[in-house]
Amino acid sequence: MDKPSEKSLNDKNTGDQSVGPPDKPLVLNIREILRNRIPANKFKLIPSFLITSVEKLIRQDELNEILRITFPNRGSEFSKRVLKYLDISVDVKGFDLLPDNTRFMFASNHPLGGLDGITLIAILGQRYGDENIRFLVNDMLMNVEPLKDVFLPINKFGRQGRQASMEINEALASDKQILQFPAGLCSRLGNKGEIKDLEWQKSFVAKAIETKRDIVPLYFDGKNSSKFYKIAKWRKKSGIKFNLEQILLPSEVCKARGKHFNIRFGSPISWQDLKNSGKSPKELAAEIRDIVYSLKG
Repeated sequence: MDKPSEKSLNDKNTGDQSVGPPDKPLVLNIREILRNRIPANKFKLIPSFLITSVEKLIRQDELNEILRITFPNRGSEFSKRVLKYLDISVDVKGFDLLPDNTRFMFASNHPLGGLDGITLIAILGQRYGDENIRFLVNDMLMNVEPLKDVFLPINKFGRQGRQASMEINEALASDKQILQFPAGLCSRLGNKGEIKDLEWQKSFVAKAIETKRDIVPLYFDGKNSSKFYKIAKWRKKSGIKFNLEQILLPSEVCKARGKHFNIRFGSPISWQDLKNSGKSPKELAAEIRDIVYSLKG
């Protein structure tokens, strides 16, 4: 893997590897997940071949192999080992130009739905250490146990939602570096054949101004398989609200074997300039999104 700075991502073990690690590798078992979540009288009606088909669709065996060979590593070290297993190479530019001792909010496009986050954790963890980075993610991703130490969950409700909000506010007020995909969902295929994020949520801008963080626009050059985009487009045309294509995201990680990604870090945008711009957070979010895609070159 190409280096993001003067040191290779494989040069050192970063982060705290001792925070609540399991005593054996996790095992993804779709059959057991369904058995535990569906009433027994309904589960027995699901044809076994259908479950087997889902296991093959998400590449369950290969995902479990990744979990096995990366164990017991966590955080950025786990991420680096995933990239090594998949023979992923990365070219990073602009990251080494960022000043030290500055609190940033990294705002990136979200082309892949999984491997982009894993790659960015490896890069940021290399420079700052896992204890100094936090990645705002959908709370469903908290099930990815090796990355729980760097994840901060969002989209929770009730008491859990209040606790998650408190943890997010504490991280934003701290000196930790914050990483976020403001689109929430991963990129989709547009009518003109371009692969781009949907509308960016405005909250990251408001929080950056509130907590006095400069925003670093970040472009990740990558795409999923054509099958993913075809299903997403069909689902939208069919009026189906359930995100069917999301089921394919685990397999997209495995399909990326041997790929090369280009990552471009832009110049920081000061929170003072954002505050004094006279524009709304929604307008600023759209502008920063445009800046991100301009980094593609």
